[in-house]
Amino acid sequence: MNIFDQSLGQLARTIPGATAVFHKYQLDFCCGGKQSLRSAATKHSLDMNTLSAELEALGESSSDDDWMQATNQALIEHILSRYHDVHRQQLPELIRLSQRVELVHGGHTECPSGLAHQLEQLQAELEQHMQKEEQILFPMISRGITGMAVQPIAMMRHEHDEHGEALAVIEQITNGITLPKGACNTWRALYLGLENFKADLMEHIHLENNILFDRIDGHLGSAHHG
Repeated sequence: MNIFDQSLGQLARTIPGATAVFHKYQLDFCCGGKQSLRSAATKHSLDMNTLSAELEALGESSSDDDWMQATNQALIEHILSRYHDVHRQQLPELIRLSQRVELVHGGHTECPSGLAHQLEQLQAELEQHMQKEEQILFPMISRGITGMAVQPIAMMRHEHDEHGEALAVIEQITNGITLPKGACNTWRALYLGLENFKADLMEHIHLENNILFDRIDGHLGSAHHG
């Protein structure tokens, strides 16, 4: 199949390093993972040749993080330790930094007004979402009760879309997470932390939507157990 006809989710699953290219061009491979590379490139007015050259250069290099081969259990454990635990550390610090920047630089034309509130809202929603996965959905999948997992998965996908919308609002408030000239160290730390959080959340949603959930929904053939 032509690389342009493949979906972003598919490419993110099969080409190690593709997600870095998608981040670079602001392509949504997690919530918008079903769109083809062609339609995403057209929407963002990107040069197809440049994009395909960058992706093909990554080639089929082997990756230690080939989660397509992992069992459901191993993938769930990775999601919990690498993303759930990390988000719980990231957000309180980002909220603290954003409150400080808004307080000190309220008069600045590029002050990210409303960012702390947006992050607090996202933190509350994400915490509820992760608890539902930890207490209900992931235990179901681990025990192989995949039939019953289909409905909760649909709900989790919907909530992932809402997280994606929250990230879009954060991008808007922060002018694409772009620092103004002469930004202080707190502001720099905040935007660096936001970039990391955004990349982590997108990767987190990608692993769930495009690998774990697609497996249970039967899009990726039989699920690995154990």
